[in-house]
Amino acid sequence: CGNECGSVKDTVSICQATLNTPALAANATYDLANSQNLVFTLGSLPNYGFPAYTTYTLAASLNSDMSNAVDVATTPYAQFEVDAASLAATLTDLEVTAGKAEGDFPLDIPVYFQARGAATKYAGNAIEGSETASNIVTLNKVHLLYSLPPVTTPETLYITGNFNGWSWDTSLEMVPCYDGTNVLWHMVWIDDSGIKFNMNKSWDGGEVGYAGLNSIGGDLAGDIIESGGNIASSNPGWYLMIITTSVSGRDIVYDAQFNEPNVWLMGTITALANWSELEDGMKFEVPTTADGEFVSPAFVNNSSGDGGVRAYVKVPGFDWWKSEFMVFDKKIVYRATGGDQDRIEGFAGQRLYLNFSNETGDIK
Repeated sequence: CGNECGSVKDTVSICQATLNTPALAANATYDLANSQNLVFTLGSLPNYGFPAYTTYTLAASLNSDMSNAVDVATTPYAQFEVDAASLAATLTDLEVTAGKAEGDFPLDIPVYFQARGAATKYAGNAIEGSETASNIVTLNKVHLLYSLPPVTTPETLYITGNFNGWSWDTSLEMVPCYDGTNVLWHMVWIDDSGIKFNMNKSWDGGEVGYAGLNSIGGDLAGDIIESGGNIASSNPGWYLMIITTSVSGRDIVYDAQFNEPNVWLMGTITALANWSELEDGMKFEVPTTADGEFVSPAFVNNSSGDGGVRAYVKVPGFDWWKSEFMVFDKKIVYRATGGDQDRIEGFAGQRLYLNFSNETGDIK
């Protein structure tokens, strides 16, 4: 094939593929915002000396030595069709990683492309020693707009830790405050092994530990320590964990508060029955184990009118009803950003029992 040759296990001579420049001249302007795709073709293919199913991958880089290359297309054929919008996002990400800010765009930059080929087995795995790379093609002037989607604060966060055997399947889903979707809370048991949280239920690299917190505050901030990268406690127990999220550049910022784990009764069942927050004597008992129940004081009155049994945690800066919840069919249901919850009837002498580890509860 006239190209540089190598060998597979010193027995089969192979030649590397030749990558052609796309249809426009190399010095033409490639405006990705006004293009659908870029087409690259292989002018010659690797020659293994025997018929072989070959997979070809095209990589793009901002550097002429392909040192920060990112794969942008894969095909079993001799032609790559690279989606222009996807390529723009990839190149923007590379530029931002290299230090560019959104205000630096648009840019006119050279972009470098190289193809790789590898003979593959039936299972799709590359045959050892069959990999070969093409020449590098340069597009000297690619017009690049800022093409990354906006970074937004997560709608929810999931907590896992020693309390549940580090399983995302049984993780706790944090609750957004009404009128404050960037402020999320949950009761959580934190011990000396700790917890992590993530916007996804997986170990995908996005999980946040101690070092990922921008700040630590709250009544019990002094208890919080680092343990193996986790958010841990020098005084194992229950905490009202509140995470306030914001965006700085392309990063999500997490500011944490760790407060006393107080739950309060509210409504016509309380002694005062006047809807005042943090009513004296209406605070729940806090369990001393990870699977224990929070237990309310006995209801003083029967529920009446539009009262019902109401319960809440106090998130600083928010009215009580913006972090309220109730038990329905023995499951804790949080108001979060939704509408007013249905009323649950209660009678004097009853108590509300809550298990925040498995999100269950009861009135009895």
